[in-house]
Amino acid sequence: MPLNLPSQPLTDTLFICPDCAPLFFRMEVSCLELALEGERLCKVGDYKAGVSFFEAAIQVGTEDLQVLSAIYSQLGNAYFHLQDYAKALEFHRHDLTLTRTIGDLVGEAKASGNLGNTLKVLGRFDEAVVCCQRHLDIARDMNDKVGQARALYNFGNVYHAKGKSICWSGAEPGDFPEDVMMALRKAAEYYEANLAIVKELGDRAAQGRTYGNLGNTHYLLGNFRKAVASHEQRLLIAKEFGDRSAERRACCNLGNAYIFLGEFEVAAEHYKKTLQLARQLKDRAVEAQACYSLGNTYTLLQDYERAIDYHLKHLIIAQDLNDRIGEGRACWSLGNAYTALGNHDQAMHFAEKHLEICRETGDRSGELTARMNVSDLQTLLGLSYSTNTSTVSENKDIDYSLHGKNCVTFPMPLAIIFQML
Repeated sequence: MPLNLPSQPLTDTLFICPDCAPLFFRMEVSCLELALEGERLCKVGDYKAGVSFFEAAIQVGTEDLQVLSAIYSQLGNAYFHLQDYAKALEFHRHDLTLTRTIGDLVGEAKASGNLGNTLKVLGRFDEAVVCCQRHLDIARDMNDKVGQARALYNFGNVYHAKGKSICWSGAEPGDFPEDVMMALRKAAEYYEANLAIVKELGDRAAQGRTYGNLGNTHYLLGNFRKAVASHEQRLLIAKEFGDRSAERRACCNLGNAYIFLGEFEVAAEHYKKTLQLARQLKDRAVEAQACYSLGNTYTLLQDYERAIDYHLKHLIIAQDLNDRIGEGRACWSLGNAYTALGNHDQAMHFAEKHLEICRETGDRSGELTARMNVSDLQTLLGLSYSTNTSTVSENKDIDYSLHGKNCVTFPMPLAIIFQML
């Protein structure tokens, strides 16, 4: 919560003798000044310095419990931004205890919301749900529509995070265990309830955020048409605000949904827009992901020349970023594409490079895939297994099933290849 000067004189708040008033007044103002400077620093993104001022303010002390509550809240938020979640939890708990002590329901609602968000990040979802429910109950009792919307949004985030945390990493969207699907369905319900209120309030920015999260939730549930509808709304609102980062995320997520709908050409158009925005934003990591997605999309379309073009772009960026995992994926993809074109020499080059990187990064699953690809290519090239004993002799017990010349398979789920943003 923002820090505000007390509405009554500090000497009245402190109940001190008149002779001591000047000294205590200076102490009280000093506490506020330190806290206000901490708030200013946090607003400009210097959370570490902000924490120092807030902690100094606590050391100076104050008898105004509203001010102390605000300091605890700001400290919790600052530590949250610094990703020191244990400290964030500590100060949000202090704030919750204090607001309950002084009967500040508005403050208790905010503290409950902050505590719920922190517990969510720590993976303590059941505790987070309790905090979200208290936040929602208070907001409803006070007929606080803004507070209700925030609580419902936080509820959705908790269930979305819970669902993602227990997903099977090898499963495709919609194919998760029932406990995952149940959590994701609850997330969707809370996001829908949030949307109803923020639409009533006319809060377009909040609508945009919720549409994005709702789209991602429907994607995980396998409701790809609903995911498209939500992400299209997210894209529209992002354009209204000139928010190119949000626009880029929406385009990427639309591409992913269209992949699972089998509409690869439409997916490619969205990935191209993602690539364009990533370049405008100078986000090299997202540029690499967009090239990778485009390469795999054109592989699905059997346009292998274009696939190679984008995978080579991905490879160059991955090398620039020193992203060995990304480099390995690019090499694997290039090997597949060259195999499909019948260029087995180039395919072998990239398959061996993929194997080298998998060994280096300790990727056992990738290494087995790479060994299989190298073995298949050696057979296609008519090479003796002894040509590359370092590759083959270690794996005599592995059953290598040969892929056909024009068969390109993905050895990992599409949801991993086409990553959700």
